Amino acid sequence: MILERIESEGLSHYSYLIGAGASAAVIDPRRDCLVYAEMAAHKGMRIRHIFETHRNEDYLSGAVELASMTGAEVWHADSQWDYRYGTPARDGQEWRVGSLKIRAILSPGHTPGMMSYLLHDEEGAPWIVFTGDALFAGDVGRVDFMGSDRLDEMAALLYGTLFERLLPLGDGVIVCPAHGPGSVCASDISTRVWTTIGLERCHNPKLQVCDPFQFIAANAVDHEKAPYFSRMEQLNLTGAPPLGQMPVLAPLTPQEFKEKMAGAIVVDTRMPEAFAASHVPGALSIWLGGLPGFAGWFLPYDKPLLLVVDEDEEEKAVRALVRMGYDSLAGKLSGGMLGWLKAEGRAVSTGMVSVGEMREILDSGSPAQLLDVRSKEELEKNGRVDGAHHIHITQLPRHMDEIPGQDTVYVFCASGLRSTIAASYLQREGRDNVKIVLGGPPFRQGVRSSPG
Repeated sequence: MILERIESEGLSHYSYLIGAGASAAVIDPRRDCLVYAEMAAHKGMRIRHIFETHRNEDYLSGAVELASMTGAEVWHADSQWDYRYGTPARDGQEWRVGSLKIRAILSPGHTPGMMSYLLHDEEGAPWIVFTGDALFAGDVGRVDFMGSDRLDEMAALLYGTLFERLLPLGDGVIVCPAHGPGSVCASDISTRVWTTIGLERCHNPKLQVCDPFQFIAANAVDHEKAPYFSRMEQLNLTGAPPLGQMPVLAPLTPQEFKEKMAGAIVVDTRMPEAFAASHVPGALSIWLGGLPGFAGWFLPYDKPLLLVVDEDEEEKAVRALVRMGYDSLAGKLSGGMLGWLKAEGRAVSTGMVSVGEMREILDSGSPAQLLDVRSKEELEKNGRVDGAHHIHITQLPRHMDEIPGQDTVYVFCASGLRSTIAASYLQREGRDNVKIVLGGPPFRQGVRSSPG
């Protein structure tokens, strides 16, 4: 018997391989799907079924390509939509995977026709429920993907899913959700690596609100939606283009790289200090670990991408991008920034100041514009900086006209990672008087202004 959870870092996506005897099944496969076929083959199993819990918004499904590799049948949820592949799963439908049984449980709320899949052990007892985006460790799925006019409706459906279908399965049933902490599909997923129905019943704050009207009022919330979500939704109905093997970035000489920059987007995945010291003119900084969370807000699909990436991080960068459908990867800068400086000579830097230096500037009365790119939740929890203008990092492209142009703009977040994205975007848009505040918000003399 096999039970494996495969985690896609950055997107915080969990997929699962289960099997018994000579048969196996996969739940919610990622786009780079060879891993499932290889793991099953290593155990002497063949993948017979591929289950999707719902139409995903934040990553591309690998169901179609995995089916072509293995001959497995794809079972998808949300049967009311026009899928171009697979067969819709029905509520109560059952499948055998060797000596194990799987049963579909209609679980609407996150999407209208989401499915959970309940795995029974060899004795027939309920064992594991794969809950998709209905129930997470410490949280429940967001309900706003159908639009703001359907928030109450979808929250009511989610309430029914949780309290009438999932919690009655029994406290001993293991819960295997589709995401872990950091996912955009819920805001407060716990760091509990494994959880159960009983643990969630006792410790999940969202499940302590048992009154349906209170639950709906608390969860019918409209969240930010990244621009790339709509593309993921479309491709996850038609089937993502076959990936084959992972793309290999073509190494480009500085001259070749420079020639390809016209009409392309240069993405620099190095850490903020390296980017600020020297980078290719017009490059957008998104550090490697931030690609899954921020690429979809700043990178278009209609332009090729050129990467400045450390050699040992190239594969991680490529995986992060192709999982979100960025297939037009035009190459990487061979030799990195050192090679660029030797060949081209011209690079751009971004000024950086520490929190202490920023406080000194403010105390001196020198002209300075403070730009806070933290989230509203961070402001409410940690306080605002007096005099700072707030634009959440994801909303910066839409609110450029709010940033005055005469004085130096000092950008800060909680550390310096997101502020470097913002500063690079401002520079790319022609703002030269930009500096990054490293180390967090420049609260003066340890005093934080009240939220609000």
